[in-house]
Amino acid sequence: MTSRTPSSGSDEPLAPLAADDAEAPASPPKATAAGFSQSLERGLLILSSFSETRPVLGISDLGRAVGLNRSTTYRYVATLAKLGYLQQDPDSRKYSLGPRVVDLGFAAINSMEITRVAGPFLQALSDETGYTVSMAVLDGPDIVYVDRRRSGRAGTFAMGLHLHVGSRLPAYCTSMGKVLLAHQEPAALRDLVDRTDLARRGPKTITAREQLMVALARVRRTGFALNDEELAPGLRSLAAPVRDRSGAVVAAVNVAVHLTVWNASVESVMSRLEVPLRRATSEISTRLGHRPQA
Repeated sequence: MTSRTPSSGSDEPLAPLAADDAEAPASPPKATAAGFSQSLERGLLILSSFSETRPVLGISDLGRAVGLNRSTTYRYVATLAKLGYLQQDPDSRKYSLGPRVVDLGFAAINSMEITRVAGPFLQALSDETGYTVSMAVLDGPDIVYVDRRRSGRAGTFAMGLHLHVGSRLPAYCTSMGKVLLAHQEPAALRDLVDRTDLARRGPKTITAREQLMVALARVRRTGFALNDEELAPGLRSLAAPVRDRSGAVVAAVNVAVHLTVWNASVESVMSRLEVPLRRATSEISTRLGHRPQA
């Protein structure tokens, strides 16, 4: 896919962006505070319209998503494409996120204090267990991977799920997601669960709201979450929370194994992985300033 800005022959003629509030949106403009840029807001809304499930969008799609008319949307999209934040496919004439967005995403992840602090402990945990170790944060009803480590030891096992830093998964069917959901305030948790389609992803996915709430209560009580083939067949993982200086759960860490490389009972998985996992998350939390109450 190549990057290219629209030409005047492909759609409406390209015109310079008007000052804030000069463009007529498809819906009535909302009141803005002093210092608020409506043009910037619109540009960011366009970028936010793209997702893992909607990676390619046309002008009409974007206009509907952000509530702007076609010509106004076109001018914003043309500017974003020229700056490298969007790229256009020359055949379909549709758009996807450009390389500048990727750069910003990685810069944001790398600037997070938690990733700088956690890295050595995640790698040590992977080396000790021989399995893939990940860390994620909650973003709405999803988790976002912010670090992922594999052991450098010979004879170790890496997960082949095509996950990487920046990948998103539904929280309800992942061990890290269950840890992060379990420690939300009750009202926030109800809202997140209500927004979640509890679709079956693996042979043992929890698809009933009541069952999920019971599982999350167990996570709060025990301090860790087990995923037993809820995300994908054969995949098991164990996760524990990372806390900041206030005691809030800000991330989760898991160790993932697959039945094809370790066809052990759930009890055996927990017995082997729980202690090193808890030690790693405790050390990360301590470096973030968390001090457990006596």
